[in-house]
Amino acid sequence: MPLNSMTGFARVEGIHGAVRWHWELRSVNGKGLDARLRLPPGMDGIEQRLRTELARHLKRGNCQINLVLDRSEMAAPLRVNRAALAVVMEAIGDIQKVMEVMPPRPEGILALKGVLENAEDAVEDEDARTALEEALVSSFTEGVKALASARAEEGAKLETVLTGHVNEIERLTRNAEDCPAAAPSALQARLKEQLQEMLGDGAAIAEDRVAQEAALLATRADIREEIDRLKAHVEQARELLSSGEAVGRRLDFLTQEFNREANTLCSKAADVILTRIGLDLKAVIDQFREQIQNVE
Repeated sequence: MPLNSMTGFARVEGIHGAVRWHWELRSVNGKGLDARLRLPPGMDGIEQRLRTELARHLKRGNCQINLVLDRSEMAAPLRVNRAALAVVMEAIGDIQKVMEVMPPRPEGILALKGVLENAEDAVEDEDARTALEEALVSSFTEGVKALASARAEEGAKLETVLTGHVNEIERLTRNAEDCPAAAPSALQARLKEQLQEMLGDGAAIAEDRVAQEAALLATRADIREEIDRLKAHVEQARELLSSGEAVGRRLDFLTQEFNREANTLCSKAADVILTRIGLDLKAVIDQFREQIQNVE
């Protein structure tokens, strides 16, 4: 299973009877799984089912979900609001008692607001409503699967980039390990050269004292522990990238460990070459950290 990104988009359309709709699903990176749903009025009853379905396929990410319904092709059955009609007829009767007026025409009465209702105001059949909700949820499931597929496709590209960063970290770690400047003999030679410059060419330097100081310097500049930890972190990073699980949080923590070892290596570097290697390591690790912010 490839690595999953948290960035993706999907759009699915559906039809049930005379009702058409489309779902739009977008996701970006987030600390957890957060869904913001925009549903038409009257569709609140399916919101919890939608959230449950989303959580079955996604683990992390900020999701924007929008449902657009189109009822324009529905037949528009009309009905008379008899309560409103009774009020109107009673008012007409009261007027006719106090003045002589022509009786109103039926189309004039029906044109009064509230007397004639369209399908939007009529009570929807419960079975038809249930069937529509089921169709909407089923269509949403297709949309979530399409979104998950888009995130997986993006994750495969992301995995290639991250693997390249891990390979570069491994290469720089080997360079640091093989750096001649980190060898005890090189530290001793450099220390002796510095002492000779300070004391002058004719000054005698005790070899045992030089060896003692070089040993102390080598202890403080020993980077073998940092090298071993970097190698272990590289191995763990590869295992996480190939696990097929939601590993974004663990990779983020691992990046902190990478960065800690790189900082220590730079602080121990007693040579410009090793310092450059450490700085290159920090740059690659920072690029790695930026990329994994979008890993599920």
